[in-house]
Amino acid sequence: METALKTDTLKDRLVSEFQTSKHSLFGNLNLREDAMSSFMNVGIPNRKSEEYKYVNIDLTLKGEFVFATNKTLSCDDTKHSKFLKDSIDIVIENGIFIEGLSSIQSLPKGVRIINIAEASTDSCFEKEYAKYADIKTDAFVALNTALAKGGVFIHIAAGVIIDAPIRIMNISTADERLFTNSRNLIVVEPNAQVRFIESFETIACSALTFTNALTELVISENAVVDYTKIEDGKENGYLISATQVYQKKQSVFTTNSITLSGSLVRNNLNIVLDDEHIETHLNGLYLTNGHQVVDNHTLVDHRKPNCNSNELYKGIIEDKSTATFNGKIFVRKDAQKTNAFQSNKNILLSDDGTINTKPQLEIYADDVKCSHGTSTGKLDAEKIFYLQARGLSETTAKKLLMHAFASEVVDTLKIEELRDWVEEKISMRFE
Repeated sequence: METALKTDTLKDRLVSEFQTSKHSLFGNLNLREDAMSSFMNVGIPNRKSEEYKYVNIDLTLKGEFVFATNKTLSCDDTKHSKFLKDSIDIVIENGIFIEGLSSIQSLPKGVRIINIAEASTDSCFEKEYAKYADIKTDAFVALNTALAKGGVFIHIAAGVIIDAPIRIMNISTADERLFTNSRNLIVVEPNAQVRFIESFETIACSALTFTNALTELVISENAVVDYTKIEDGKENGYLISATQVYQKKQSVFTTNSITLSGSLVRNNLNIVLDDEHIETHLNGLYLTNGHQVVDNHTLVDHRKPNCNSNELYKGIIEDKSTATFNGKIFVRKDAQKTNAFQSNKNILLSDDGTINTKPQLEIYADDVKCSHGTSTGKLDAEKIFYLQARGLSETTAKKLLMHAFASEVVDTLKIEELRDWVEEKISMRFE
């Protein structure tokens, strides 16, 4: 039975939905009740909240929503999304894992992919689930922890090296305004190597979909993990996406965030470096137009010495769209010999576009190398003139410069098919 909610009593109706469904949800009920209590104390954030002051959540959540939908995907619906030849595809529709559309029947040895609702009794799952995503720091993390109905648990055994990328496809399909909470837990054991792609898109949506997604990623000693997030939610897609990463000794983690479309996209990326000789790379690209709002918040928490992190986010903003980059590097007292670098660069293509950028360093150690910087401007008129002087039209010259600007991030994508797909999407966007 569907449950509707209205903005004038949104908080109460979310609590009511929890009380109605809590005994049918997976996992630890006490944890869910604690999370709901935290959400009740904090409430839906508004512009008065420092962390959400550039995102009007109240406006987005006006009107009525349902928590469930009977709409189901078919193989034909997902064909265009499965552009990688040899990937292991996981399909999640409206927050629920759809095993019949996923390609997990013949997994490599040492790889487990389980419906998160069935994994709640697994010892590894119990040890790591909800351990790092703090329900007290963000209302949407608390809400997800309380209300999540589906998702997947992925376990990569020690020493396993997987050639095929694992893709988590989050697909929204709705004829009514829909509110979903999806949850994933990924545990990569020592010395393993794996690549993940998590994508968000809308298919055949005639109504607004609001997705509150949370992925926890635990990377053990000497493991190497590459994680790419692709967001292509179109005009009906509203997304709050949190990724919580915990790294152990000598692990290497690379993350790429590519935002192509979506009326509202909020990315919360929190990475904890909790041992020595850890390496972390963060890359992001966001292309905004119309009245689109894209909000990127990153936190790199250096807790131990001798670790490196590099962060590069780039944006192209046009029309009346708004983009935000709020990146924070936190270096604790014990994190001596830390090398941490952060950069945010933006191009404004219109006078009505807005970029809010706030790179931050908070350092409590005295033997570190840290820097941050930001730049915002328009396309270089001299470069456009230079290209025109060599026979290019003004339009072609501008497209070439924008491609060159974006390529610094796109070129970090290690999967050639994915890189080609992103470049094609960018080309279509610039057209």
